[in-house]
Amino acid sequence: MDFPPKEFLDYIRPDADRADIIQNFLLERGIKSHRTVIDGKNHILVQFDGRFYNPQFKIKTVVAHYDRVAGSPGANDNSAADWMILNWAVSLLSMKSFHNVRIFFTDGEELGMDTGVCGQGSFGIASVFRRLGITGDDVYVFDACGRGDVPVLSKTDLPPNVSKKFRTDFLELYGRAQDILRRSSPGKWVCLPTPYSDNASFLACGIPAVAITMLPSTEASQYANELMSDENLVDAVMNRGDKKKERRENPQADLYYKSRMPLTWRLFHSENDNAESLTPESFRIMSNILRTLAETRTPCF
Repeated sequence: MDFPPKEFLDYIRPDADRADIIQNFLLERGIKSHRTVIDGKNHILVQFDGRFYNPQFKIKTVVAHYDRVAGSPGANDNSAADWMILNWAVSLLSMKSFHNVRIFFTDGEELGMDTGVCGQGSFGIASVFRRLGITGDDVYVFDACGRGDVPVLSKTDLPPNVSKKFRTDFLELYGRAQDILRRSSPGKWVCLPTPYSDNASFLACGIPAVAITMLPSTEASQYANELMSDENLVDAVMNRGDKKKERRENPQADLYYKSRMPLTWRLFHSENDNAESLTPESFRIMSNILRTLAETRTPCF
């Protein structure tokens, strides 16, 4: 089998209408999706027939952004995760029992890079969730999952003033995410600080969310060493506090921190985030993760 498949290469073409491709891919395989416009952003929602849901167990909302930075193929950021989740959605149709999965392909994730979390497309989704009282989902965000052999669960430092319930709910979700990685990629996964993705919007709206990405083992190891040698690197990676301002105003500081981040992340938003940068092993590992996620059941009470 060719890697990546021709359909994927069509998806990352510069002129591709990615929202249409997503919806047509699903419809051709018997899955209806809905275009949901919030604050001018075109999100795509996938919900399955009622037989696939059991109200006694938590809903698992799976999120992956489909927008990309102009001038970049966006093969890893975030086309690979989109493609894997699309194929996973098809496989969910053949499950003999319920899976409690709903999927959002989000628009406008890349806007948060310049505007902050409130300008991120998924902030509108999270705000609607909050307004409707949908705060009990397990939210799993997948971003940049097409390169490497080590699943990375993003570390999240919660502010000290969050409620006790939110902290408890988040830590329980984080524990479930660790268990999913433990079962799907035994002995080869890590927790490390990563740049925020759509999880930032949900967290900002008081909804627990976790983010999962992938890195080559050599890059993950080197990055862990860099974190131990430079205490400022975490703030720079997560683009927060004084380091955010410093990186914006000082090109040398920005270059310094970027050079200590994994190569995979340095490819983002460039023409080098292309199909040739992807690795087949990532797709196999992600398939295991998504299958395990579908089989995971968490009682509501």
